[in-house]
Amino acid sequence: MLISEIYRSRQGEGLLTGTPSVFVRTSGCNLRCSFCDTPYASWEPTGNQRSVQQIVQRILGIAEGAQHVVITGGEPMLPREIDELCLQIHSSQFHITIETAGTIFRELPCDLMSVSPKFSNSDPETSRAGEWRERHQSARYRPNVVKQLVQKYDFQLKFVMDQPADIDEVLAYLEQLGAIDPSRVLLMPQGVDLVELEKRAQWLEPFCNVNGFTFCPRMHIQWFGNRRGT
Repeated sequence: MLISEIYRSRQGEGLLTGTPSVFVRTSGCNLRCSFCDTPYASWEPTGNQRSVQQIVQRILGIAEGAQHVVITGGEPMLPREIDELCLQIHSSQFHITIETAGTIFRELPCDLMSVSPKFSNSDPETSRAGEWRERHQSARYRPNVVKQLVQKYDFQLKFVMDQPADIDEVLAYLEQLGAIDPSRVLLMPQGVDLVELEKRAQWLEPFCNVNGFTFCPRMHIQWFGNRRGT
């Protein structure tokens, strides 16, 4: 598998925020989001080829008592080796979270499927993306895949919110999915610095409080800033 980075940190987003974890970031993605904060794993995928055994050995070497592994990307559901990787990680008694955009379904060991469907606010500009804009638009919307994932796995749905108009898109999407526990719906402000995040939190957090959704701050930005390995 092409691996961008493996490191130990604390989870900064979602229901397990604050949990010490080992992060395995695969490189390569089938989308090109305008707000992508890991372009080295998507727009320009870089990294090193590592066998499943090498990845697991690295996890064991840096876990330092952490019992959680987060597999992220890029899009970690792309490489076929992800099935064997999850099997081996699970056999080593780790809790597995997979961070995915919800465009690919796989049956594999996973304790928390963290699904982040992408909306129109993720569409890249034509000047930057070229042919990727059309590919992104056609690939990002897969509600039937997301339905399969939330029916199969313990899950959290994590939506990136850029402006108040995004709320209507989220509500329409949730209506398509059917009955979803609103506490499992996480609304996260888009941004990679505290000024951006706070600006969006001012309207997003009250909306979550009124409607029973979970406000999802990006705590790793607050703790470490926007840098790799955190």
